[in-house]
Amino acid sequence: MDQKTRISTYFEACGQGSAADIAAHFTDGAVIYDSNLAPAKGADVIASLWIKVRERWGGARWHVDSIVSEADRAAIEWSMTGTNPADGRSFVFRGSEHYRFEGSLITEIRQYWTFDPDKLDTALIEYDYNHESAIGSHSEEP
Repeated sequence: MDQKTRISTYFEACGQGSAADIAAHFTDGAVIYDSNLAPAKGADVIASLWIKVRERWGGARWHVDSIVSEADRAAIEWSMTGTNPADGRSFVFRGSEHYRFEGSLITEIRQYWTFDPDKLDTALIEYDYNHESAIGSHSEEP
């Protein structure tokens, strides 16, 4: 499986798959480093994390907005949509990730995003997300 397909399929699994579906995208020793959380280490721990996030945020779904890949690395921009269980309000988180692969499996992700519980819609300040490179365009570069 190529990197673009791996990441897209991983995101689909995070939004609606089982823990086994999510873990299948990672090496056993994979790590996710995050700008808001302690590192998640190991395919099973990573899978459990995303199941909990999905359940916490009203059936959260992740979307790859753009992706660039080469050799054993890739970088993406993403959006996560969900519903705040406290008030039923829909929201969008946006962020960026850098991937490292071993063979066709993910071995490392470095996630950059901002979590503000008082303002769940997080994104780049003043960036026009309706621009052609925003959510829904799924632009891909070699």
